[in-house]
Amino acid sequence: MTPFALSSPLDAAALAGEFAHHGRVRIRNFLAASAAERLHQCLLDEVPWKLVCDERGTAVVLKDASRVSEQQIMPAVIGQARDRFQYLYCSYPMVTAYLRGDDPGLLLHRVLEWLNEPRLLELIRDITGITTLRKADAQATWYRPGHFLTLHDDGGATGEMRRVAYVLNLTRRWQADWGGLLHFVDERGDVAASWRPEFNTLVLFRVPVRHTVSQVAPFAGEPRFAITGWFRDS
Repeated sequence: MTPFALSSPLDAAALAGEFAHHGRVRIRNFLAASAAERLHQCLLDEVPWKLVCDERGTAVVLKDASRVSEQQIMPAVIGQARDRFQYLYCSYPMVTAYLRGDDPGLLLHRVLEWLNEPRLLELIRDITGITTLRKADAQATWYRPGHFLTLHDDGGATGEMRRVAYVLNLTRRWQADWGGLLHFVDERGDVAASWRPEFNTLVLFRVPVRHTVSQVAPFAGEPRFAITGWFRDS
């Protein structure tokens, strides 16, 4: 078994039907149990996390993910979030780190390679019906209490060719009242669907679509971990 083997053969036709109808789909128990456990352990103990937030469309990376750094920037970030796109969470930029050769031996480098393997890309093409998908990017994310991601549609800059957003959730025993929910928002501003981050569940949704991640509650009892990014045409 490879480190990132799927749990079992998936019913790609059924998943494709759901994606075609709703523009989104959840694939529960996506990875083999041992692979999901190993990846969770990596995120918990091995990743050198950095805090990130937005500055007028550019990601600002803080030197560390300490609570002191977070407390220093939290008032300004919260104030900005009232009127414009903003986020605050811990991140590991998997593509950038891979290309620079950072953190040799970190399991996340193998994850990025696996996300771009021909067999996995073919599966995603089969489920989404988008035959032009050619590669995936990725970042690891950790939402702690107070962290959030405000409303946006993942449209991205011209030429980025984002077609399908994905979230591989690696969060244990998450409860709805802990926040950190992925909300899909309709044209009227109402929540059309709200998905809890279930452990070892892959979420796929068509780009662009308006969505947000609600603020994590101060009493959340588990770290909210995920691998997230986009499948792209180029």
